[in-house]
Amino acid sequence: MPRLVSVGNVIVDLVMRVGALPEPGGDVIASSSDITAGGGLNTMVAARRDGMEVVFGGQFGTGPFGDVVRRALVDADVQVVQPGIDDVDSGYCVALVDASTERTFVTSVGAEGRLGPADLARIALRDDDTLFVSGYGLAHAENGAAIADWLPTVPASVRVVLDPSPLVDTLDPAVLGPVRARADVLSTNAREARLLSPTSADLRQAVTAMAAGARGAVLVRDGGAGCWVADRSLPDGPVLVPGFPVAAVDTNGAGDAHGGVLVAALTRGEPVLDAVRRANAAAAIAVSRLGPATAPTRAETDAFLAAHPA
Repeated sequence: MPRLVSVGNVIVDLVMRVGALPEPGGDVIASSSDITAGGGLNTMVAARRDGMEVVFGGQFGTGPFGDVVRRALVDADVQVVQPGIDDVDSGYCVALVDASTERTFVTSVGAEGRLGPADLARIALRDDDTLFVSGYGLAHAENGAAIADWLPTVPASVRVVLDPSPLVDTLDPAVLGPVRARADVLSTNAREARLLSPTSADLRQAVTAMAAGARGAVLVRDGGAGCWVADRSLPDGPVLVPGFPVAAVDTNGAGDAHGGVLVAALTRGEPVLDAVRRANAAAAIAVSRLGPATAPTRAETDAFLAAHPA
């Protein structure tokens, strides 16, 4: 059975909901808070709930945060490749979600930033696997260099999906360049697309520019407006696959839900526009729920799409 294999980071999210971010030097009382595993876990959960087998090839640590990560991977029914690191804990992220549902992150790096060549060698890829690479992982010097060196050895039969993350403008070009060159699918949000194509006047131009040098499909997620898609199967140029109007309560993890369900749909053989529409639906459901790992089940997405015919 085809699998999603992730070499991203699973860390602990300390999520606090506030009316507005405080000014520098100020303080604000959160209306609620949660401690949960997040980061790359959310994409894996989304794919697993949509019916895929999932393998985690990233690193994790030992300690209070590492315990949260290990437990979450077991609960999500994800196969774990690495043995973990004994002398350092997993990292964590403080996520502030304001009244507009926008989120602001501050991250402390732990064991997830120590994924090296020996760790990647433990990952046994199959021909029909999809390898998911996140810019969050590429941002760590050890991970980024190891992944960039490893990807050229990955068989062409393995689909590679790259989500460059909000850190895209900080990534070492010597790392990002070869990863982009090997990516069969490049999936960004609107801000990331503008950073990757700073001279483009709008998102349609940005996706067109990025697709010109891409190996495969290029996607630009534009929130509730939908997702721009450029692909060789679309001879008339980029297409905007519309989103679904919902009352958003928490956008944390929306892109992860989109990515996981996109991979699951593509792996089942759905055409790229149908796969993106399904991913848009999953993201719409996710933002209507509080919490990061809020991706729907396959049945929930099927029901949503049935209620919102094209």
